[in-house]
Amino acid sequence: MNRQPRRLIRPFGLSLLLAAALTGCQPEFLPAAQTGCDPDNGGITLPEGFCAVVVSDSVGRARHIEVAANGDVLLAMNNDRGPDRSVIPGGVAVLRDTDGDGRADEVFRFGDNGGNEVLLSGEYLYFATDDAVFRYPFPVGSTAPAGPPDTIVSELPDESSHRAKSVAIGPDNALFVNIGSPSNACQTESRTAGAPGMDPCPQLETRAGIWRFDAGVSGQTQEDGRRFGIGLRNTVALTIHPSGSLFGVIHGRDQLGSLWGDFFTDEDNAEKPAEEFVQINDGDDFGWPYCYYDPATDTKVLAPEYGGDGTITGRCAEMKDPLIDFPAHWAPNDLAFYTGTQFPEEYRGGAFVAFHGSWNRAPAPQAGYNVVFAPFEGDSPTGEWEVFADGFAGRDVSPRGADHRPVGLAVGPDGSLFISDSRVGKVWKVMYKGQ
Repeated sequence: MNRQPRRLIRPFGLSLLLAAALTGCQPEFLPAAQTGCDPDNGGITLPEGFCAVVVSDSVGRARHIEVAANGDVLLAMNNDRGPDRSVIPGGVAVLRDTDGDGRADEVFRFGDNGGNEVLLSGEYLYFATDDAVFRYPFPVGSTAPAGPPDTIVSELPDESSHRAKSVAIGPDNALFVNIGSPSNACQTESRTAGAPGMDPCPQLETRAGIWRFDAGVSGQTQEDGRRFGIGLRNTVALTIHPSGSLFGVIHGRDQLGSLWGDFFTDEDNAEKPAEEFVQINDGDDFGWPYCYYDPATDTKVLAPEYGGDGTITGRCAEMKDPLIDFPAHWAPNDLAFYTGTQFPEEYRGGAFVAFHGSWNRAPAPQAGYNVVFAPFEGDSPTGEWEVFADGFAGRDVSPRGADHRPVGLAVGPDGSLFISDSRVGKVWKVMYKGQ
């Protein structure tokens, strides 16, 4: 069931702040210097009781983020272009705060290629480029690898669109890798009005799914892995729940209106299909490219490329539905479960999702460019959600005009939430002032 954004009201924190203002005293729950947060929270808006400090203002084209046990912030970095159009290698950036003010004053870099994912597991650091997953020996507290990397998986498909690889490590050393679709809807002519879909879609053999590998074995290729979940157009937001289950948020398809104007208006296109929050079990099929999830009817329906008209269910009745449906085209790019204790009780065990922002919602305003929170009860979401952090884009809410675009999330050892930005590599550390 789709839920509209809402704000939580926390009168307890507000009343203490008002009391402090009236008495001229600082509340005991606020450390000195207002918890070290920036006066404007680094330009973003947060719920009452929260604040943010900018860890680093501009380290480059950052993607996913990880925080080590000692507080170091690690960023997967995309390749960039210099003024002469030469390639500037991405790799991994390690940000270290040496004086405890929350701001990084040392930056270390390694790696000769860009990527989307960085992940710590024991004494290793996993780094995913567009076509491979590497494992570096990386003792706790390191700022550089202790040796050259092992190539865990190579020769992953990276042609066409949706090249970024996200990874998660689950029980039994299972390495899950998102391999996104190479197209919008598996048409005979990609993104062409009226072009039918290929049936069966050959792209499903190597793309649009989650593959399972062994995180401890080097020299694997895609053929050594096993397709774990299918019909997931692009699951850049992928992580393991504390229970050991795999969760993700899927990028939905585009251009229902412009490609299939006989069935869909531009207004339909702005709101359909949903971005799907899902639990991925072995063998699950979520339906791409044959199906999409319609938030207006809470139903998975047949895509027009395969004979659908916006109402027909057909084969989609057999596909797995989402646990939460988020607004269309917001572009979910990371997912993190809140495992800390710094934030209030209602956040504990819930999920944060970073939305990179839309390009395909016209004539409605472009949207997303935020971080939302979805509460859980036990191991399952309640279905509700709210916008948690906003204001990243600034005045021009569009892919090219946005000041910042949230792309990565991580929970630090002290329970703070870290958010990375793909535009210039700004990093925020979000804290709860009531602790």
